[in-house]
Formats: sequence, C-alpha cells, structure tokens
Amino acid sequence: MRLIKSHYRWVIVAAGGLLGCLAIGAMFSLPVFLRPISRDTGWSITGVSSAMTFGFLAMAFGSILWGSLSDRFGPRVIVVMGSGVLAASLALASRATSLIEFQLVFGLLVGGATAAIFAPMMACVTGWFDTHRSLAVSLVSAGMGMAPIIMSPLAARLITH
Repeated sequence: MRLIKSHYRWVIVAAGGLLGCLAIGAMFSLPVFLRPISRDTGWSITGVSSAMTFGFLAMAFGSILWGSLSDRFGPRVIVVMGSGVLAASLALASRATSLIEFQLVFGLLVGGATAAIFAPMMACVTGWFDTHRSLAVSLVSAGMGMAPIIMSPLAARLITH
C-alpha cells in the first residue's frame, strides 16, 4: 500500500503541473490576443490588457477564498470546480460584447478560477510529501512557470489557423 501511495503522489505532482500550466496559460495567453481583440472589437489595447491586471488581483484575493474552501471541502472538489469555472469563463469572455464585460469576465472569473487551481494544488502537493516536498512543489511551480512558453505559442498558432 505504501508503494502505491509513493507512486501516486508523483501523479498528483504531474497533474498539478499540467493543470497549473493550463490555468496560468489561459491568463498569459491574453497578450497574444491583444491586437486581434482590439482590432475586431474596436476596444483599446490598454483596456483589453487591463483585464489581465484584474485577473492577477482576482488570483491574489481568490487564493485566500479558494484556499479556505480547499481546507474545508478538499482540493479535488475545488480544483474540479475551478477547472469548470475556468472553461466557462473563457467561453464567456470570448462572447463579451463590451469592454467592461470582457474585463470583468476575463479579469474576475478567469483570474478567480485560476486561483482555484493554483492555491489548492500547491497545498495538496505539500500534504502528499514528507520527503522530497521541496522538489514536488518546485515541479508543480515549474509546470505553472512553463505556461507562457507552452500556451502562448499554442494560442498564437490557434490565431493563425
């Protein structure tokens, strides 16, 4: 049983890195879309990019809320909810008809949903490890850190095709 738990904890690390990469990548893909969004909607680049600022603020404050809820209900429930909210809010942001709507949906909902993945995954991973905890957290963080390198070029490719 201990051997299975020992291997499964690395699956949690891999899942945390992957989910973090996708969530943070959703935030960091906005700069790739700045000019096309601005061109197609007539919104200023400054206005569109401010949605990312709102997103980071929502991540900061949302992490507190989601972390508390994760302690109460467990990280699995919160991360699944956050993943669903992230997908729905990205779809809603793509349908925004005004700049303020885009800023609120992308900023508050995408940022808040990203926090629902980031904070609980980091806390979850630390709970699975007595040894190699720093390595595990570093690997999850590295997955999140790889988001701009992986997701931004993917987003750019989606625009061109």
